[in-house]
Amino acid sequence: MNLKELSQTLGLSQTTVSRALNGYPEVNAETRERVELAARQHNYRPNTRAKSLATGRAMTIGHVIPMATKHEMVNPIFADFIAGASTAYHARGYEMLISMVSDSDESQTYRNLKSRGSVDGVIVHAPKMNDARLDLLNEIGLPYAVHGRATGHTAPYCWLDVNNRSAFHRATEFLIDLGHRRIALLNGFEIMDFAVRRRRGYEDGLRGRGIEVDPNLMRSDEMTEGFGYKSALDMLQGENAPTAFLVSSMLSAIGVRRAIEELNLVLGQDVSVITHDDALSYFQNGEDVPIFTATRSSVRVAGEQLANMLLDRINNPLSAPEQRLFEAELMVGRSTGPAPDRAN
Repeated sequence: MNLKELSQTLGLSQTTVSRALNGYPEVNAETRERVELAARQHNYRPNTRAKSLATGRAMTIGHVIPMATKHEMVNPIFADFIAGASTAYHARGYEMLISMVSDSDESQTYRNLKSRGSVDGVIVHAPKMNDARLDLLNEIGLPYAVHGRATGHTAPYCWLDVNNRSAFHRATEFLIDLGHRRIALLNGFEIMDFAVRRRRGYEDGLRGRGIEVDPNLMRSDEMTEGFGYKSALDMLQGENAPTAFLVSSMLSAIGVRRAIEELNLVLGQDVSVITHDDALSYFQNGEDVPIFTATRSSVRVAGEQLANMLLDRINNPLSAPEQRLFEAELMVGRSTGPAPDRAN
């Protein structure tokens, strides 16, 4: 079915159908839903090349990934985010371009994407504190949306983030309420904005209950299984070992569990663990009852929503940048329990 036939089926003009499928704000929500439903029912797919020629747009969104973070490509978190974003792109007739570049070429890559007209906008991943990429994108005039936030960047920009500080504050208090006083934090790299916010939430939780922050109980690194295993093994074999861990990723939490079991300890009895859980499609935290107590927020939903926010921004560039903050849900699983007697 082509655009003309779909328009005749709906009794709408081709212009209205096209604008509805491309997210133009002047098309009301009821009409857009009707058009999108009919397009799915009739398996209608806009001709991307024809749309590009007609609109002067690339009909493509870019994702630039520096080689230094190439592990992102096989990280289930990145995969689920891309799956969510792809849903939005597909529904609105856009393609996706992923560019793997060296760190030194990242800035030039953005300039090239803009000068060649290869993309209509980009998603910025893994924002850092005072992230210089945002200033660059503003300078060259390439629309963007950020997965996370960049503390220190004062100009308004489009972003979607989890309330990491609040989530880790609440998780820390949960462990304290269970009687834990020696609580370790295994965090991501603390040049990353999300990791700084999580540490601050953890520290807020401790200080709010009169517990001194101990730097010896904090580690930050790439969030791998090996990092979780080595960090937990080292801490648990040391003097005055922690009775609980607050961990920034499921991968690292699995490493923590390996260390606990290797030392013949019992998860949830001898040592408690809370992790951040992105509600991943193919890497789930148990079924009926979560394996890990976790702060949960779907990265797939985040990908779809942020992609739509960017596409809306491209279609309506004079609108104010949209910003969304998700609250993570604390899901109680089998990995937490009262502090053992040695902590009292």
